Amino acid sequence: MTEHVTPEKRAGAAQPPIAAKKPVTRSFHGRDFVDNYEWLRDKESPETLDYLERENAYTEAQLAPLEDLRSTVFEEIRSRVKETDMSIPTRLGGYWYYSRTKEGSEYGYSCRIPVAEAAEAAGADPWQPPQIPEDGSPAEGEEVLLDLNELAEGHEFFSLGASDVTRSGRYLAYSTDTTGDERFTLVIKDLATGELLEDRLEGVFYGATWVGEEYIFYTTVDDAWRPDKVWRHRVGTPQSADVCVFTEEDGKFNVDVGMCRSQRWLIIMSASSLTKEVWVLSTDTPEGEFTCLWEREPGVDYDINHAIIAGEERWLVTHNALGPNFSLGECRVDAPLPPLRELHELVPHREDVRLEGVDTYAHQIVLGYRRGAIPRTAIMRLDEHEGFTSFEEITFDEELYSASAGGMAEWEAPILMLGYTSFTTPSRVYRLDVATGERTLLKEQEVPCGHNPEDYRAVRLWTTAADGAEIPVSVLSRADVDLDAGPHPTLLYGYGSYESSTDPFFSRSFLSLLDRGIVVVIAHVRGGGEMGRRWYDEGKQLHKKNTFTDFIAVADDLIARGMSTPESLAAYGGSAGGLLMGVVANMAPDRFCAILADVPFVDALTSILKPELPLTIPEWEEWGDPYHDPEVYDYMASYSPYDNVCAQDYPDILAVTSLNDTRVLYVEPAKWIAKLRDTATGGTFLLKTEMNAGHGGVSGRYKLWRQTAFEYAWLIWKVTGISAAEAQKVR
Repeated sequence: MTEHVTPEKRAGAAQPPIAAKKPVTRSFHGRDFVDNYEWLRDKESPETLDYLERENAYTEAQLAPLEDLRSTVFEEIRSRVKETDMSIPTRLGGYWYYSRTKEGSEYGYSCRIPVAEAAEAAGADPWQPPQIPEDGSPAEGEEVLLDLNELAEGHEFFSLGASDVTRSGRYLAYSTDTTGDERFTLVIKDLATGELLEDRLEGVFYGATWVGEEYIFYTTVDDAWRPDKVWRHRVGTPQSADVCVFTEEDGKFNVDVGMCRSQRWLIIMSASSLTKEVWVLSTDTPEGEFTCLWEREPGVDYDINHAIIAGEERWLVTHNALGPNFSLGECRVDAPLPPLRELHELVPHREDVRLEGVDTYAHQIVLGYRRGAIPRTAIMRLDEHEGFTSFEEITFDEELYSASAGGMAEWEAPILMLGYTSFTTPSRVYRLDVATGERTLLKEQEVPCGHNPEDYRAVRLWTTAADGAEIPVSVLSRADVDLDAGPHPTLLYGYGSYESSTDPFFSRSFLSLLDRGIVVVIAHVRGGGEMGRRWYDEGKQLHKKNTFTDFIAVADDLIARGMSTPESLAAYGGSAGGLLMGVVANMAPDRFCAILADVPFVDALTSILKPELPLTIPEWEEWGDPYHDPEVYDYMASYSPYDNVCAQDYPDILAVTSLNDTRVLYVEPAKWIAKLRDTATGGTFLLKTEMNAGHGGVSGRYKLWRQTAFEYAWLIWKVTGISAAEAQKVR
């Protein structure tokens, strides 16, 4: 588990820890709530750390019989991974950039090869990506820019936040986090000498953007971990001399800075979950003032990209000013901007199509959108003498799949990398010749131990919610599992927040469940984005309960179809999906035998009432503002998992969290498990806290696989309903 668990704590771990009760009263809008476990919020307190360590020891003791199964699942996952591998390179300037991994190494290597050398190996084709030798040895002419294993040495946790190279290829700016709190230190490496410059920027957020070789633009966060400032750093000067070029005062908005692919414009995006505002600056004048394109208007969301059409600079704008599913408009850069609602329309709003954005190149425009709960891609080919033409959709044969085009950093690229995957098909990358439409398979995700997609099946079901909404449901199984001849051990996954979609993807880890006869089901509930912006709107704020009742409706449907039973059905979700897990545990405990909650947002009302906490104020547009609005307070109080734990039988619950998580604080699952253990009349409740990790859990791929094996072994044990010793034999 963790080195903090002492032998003495392990020896005393036969009984669950009982957290001390230290009642404090939360009072808002004349409503009082007595909280016995808020004292666990003090992460520096020896008493808090001791409690978390005792919980870890108890969990370790309870799950010790699963050790062999965990090892088996870990080896299964590992056997499906080509441990020495490389990504598909992307070209920028005179180099192909890529990452690669090596067997036995926790982290990867950032590398590049000169275009000239790669072209020589490819028969003089300057747009043919290089390939490393089959034995995993470095390719001819390879240069290792970063050895992440070396950077991670001596640290329990390691994360790379930024890695941006100047177009000339001379300088690399990269940032690292060694605690998990998502505050990074940025340094600059001279790739010609291999030496670090004296520049050292502390406390930066994700990302860094070069302008030439003289300036770097980056963001920092406020005390609530909200990215609120954009800074300009001049290479060779101390951080104290950096200039703040943008500050976002509104606590609901986060800022980000980047550059369009044409390298002509710097772009600052200030965004809440409902509203966006874009500021731009020509890269010809990096010390100039940013200009706002369209001032923020409550509820109006827009994104921009830069294109050159028949020699004229244009802004391409996806926006919701004409409808919730967005439309695509355009206008000239060098002319007065028309209102968003009066842009020349390229793609009109449609009720059945959600536009998600455009990506521009010198010779093509790529449009991303979703229809029928499936992400799709279309391309418009550009001619230097013609204006806009029409988009042509890229199609595939499978019913459920994900596809995207792009993957090239170079503005002049005449090719695109076309990504494709499904629940049964490992991810593939094709080289797409834009002019001819020809596709060439460059890489398919290799499963070294062997994988036949025909051995598995993915089907789409639809469940009718109580209010008549049709909920898309993805069902994954082995092909030899008769779904109509159940019941089957089943895992039901859900998320349902932030308009985030769970699109078809290939999971090597899922195979360890599917190969044991377990059916994996994904409920695409409201609050997600699978069915368009309205699907999201109907699962947020004062409609949030639709997310929970949709998930329960899917569980009931699986049981009614005879596909599963409450004794063989487990639920799984993380972060905001962990909130979903906590709510259904209270609302429908009899539908599930077990619930796995990763970094779960289960003390939602307490957190959203604390403006000083990370992310709270921006989250008011997602959940509502209970701090000022008693109606929102009462609504959240009616579903917040921690507030509603009661004296009833619960499913067995495993909660996994991280001490240094800045997004969902460890205290939420810690308090939740303590209250469940004190209040529930039935159920086993386990808490595992990673003492050196952040929101994404442990770092290092082998550690991540072991973490997955830990969770899956518990799920296998619970849904199969047999002994721990027998669980690993289930096929």
